[in-house]
Amino acid sequence: MGILYPWLYPALSLLYLAVIAGCIAVVLSENRNPIRALAWTIALIALPGVGLVFYLFFGRSLKGLHLISRHNKRRLMNNKRPHAAPLDDPCLNDTDRQLVKLAENLCRCPLSLNNHIDIFTDGRSKFEALRRDLREARSSIYLQYYIFSDDALGREIADLLMEKARQGVRVKVIYDHVGSFSASRHFFRRMREAGVEAHPFFKVTFPQLANRINWRNHRKIVIIDNATGYIGGMNIASRYVEGLPDGSAWRDTHFRVWGEIVESLLYSFAIDWNFLNPHPGFPPRNLPENPIHNHLGMQFISSGPVDQTGNISMCFLKAIASARKRIYIQTPYFLPTDTLMRALEVAAMAQVDVRVMMPRRPDSRMLRYASFSYVTQCLRMGIKVYLYEAGMLHAKAMIVDDNLVTAGSTNFDFRSFENNFEANLLIYDAGVNRRMRDIFFDDMKACRKLTLNDWRRRPLPQRLMESVVRLFSPIL
Repeated sequence: MGILYPWLYPALSLLYLAVIAGCIAVVLSENRNPIRALAWTIALIALPGVGLVFYLFFGRSLKGLHLISRHNKRRLMNNKRPHAAPLDDPCLNDTDRQLVKLAENLCRCPLSLNNHIDIFTDGRSKFEALRRDLREARSSIYLQYYIFSDDALGREIADLLMEKARQGVRVKVIYDHVGSFSASRHFFRRMREAGVEAHPFFKVTFPQLANRINWRNHRKIVIIDNATGYIGGMNIASRYVEGLPDGSAWRDTHFRVWGEIVESLLYSFAIDWNFLNPHPGFPPRNLPENPIHNHLGMQFISSGPVDQTGNISMCFLKAIASARKRIYIQTPYFLPTDTLMRALEVAAMAQVDVRVMMPRRPDSRMLRYASFSYVTQCLRMGIKVYLYEAGMLHAKAMIVDDNLVTAGSTNFDFRSFENNFEANLLIYDAGVNRRMRDIFFDDMKACRKLTLNDWRRRPLPQRLMESVVRLFSPIL
């Protein structure tokens, strides 16, 4: 071919270089995080062909894109936007009030009061409660998960949903198309045939493959009869109940909530459902009377790749910067943005007790090396690091001082802050803060606390791998 067409190879080479130059120009023109832009530039130059494919699938930006029309969003806000609680409530201190205002401006969900919460730290108890609530549902079930597996637990939940649909309960399901790849088409078709309205989020099909595969809906939300809500880090998969094949645990955190906060969960689900359905027919708000009267403050926060600002990362940054006593973080993957890393370092140097807990053996070897590449930096700046050794730590929580907790679906990593659709709760309550601290200290019993001297003695191949993977951590 080269003999017959001597011009072909130079022409293709020039075309490829032009495409690479164009991609780099797009990356730079978007004014991204400089570290992230540099990582993509290195990938495009250093990995011929492979870097281009990765950029087309994972490097493009959705910022500023409207998933639903402004008209529909205004309609939803007018019809379903949660009511705001007064900011002078005793559940808040002055620092909390600033965070409430920030979160409301970013996420359009105000502070709610009159709430109750159950905290689950294992899948067995969480799914026992969820199955019980599903069986007792009378009017509606709205369910959204990143992973809905076609395994024993998934089939049991699916059977319950189909049974309730046949009884006349309105059942809506949103599942992430990539996260639920392992489930067969028959699994979801069977639900739809039984009356369950089940739809994939950002379905990956040709020719939209490169436009959709990188942006995943990582939220885990359930609303039952507009009265009971679930939010947290657990997906629908048997490993959350049975643990890992080697017998070790799959440790996670999930919340069951009642009260005014359910209105915010319903609002979030309505927006995502409206995106999936051009004529959603979503019912008007008909929340039952709330029997709870207390000062347990909660606020729903969400973020996604379409946001002009990283909503949840900005809330995290405000909470970290305002800390005066302690910051305890649990995350399966620790790949902080440069801004959040610097905020943690500043807090630790100011004598705030900063602790980060991550699994010793996460479910991704690449992310393991990427997370470990930050450990030396943490230890040098006085941040305490704990490696959870009892299994997979999948919990995503941050405990700040004596009154604030945030937990949900958000990992402390680039992907959650920039590429995924995520959902967390901000909880303003000393009692919940104390319970979450007790859980953190209990998990510490299954951890190894790292010291800088011991960490420096890790094998040279591991250190080299960490350094290499660290270069690409902003795009993992």
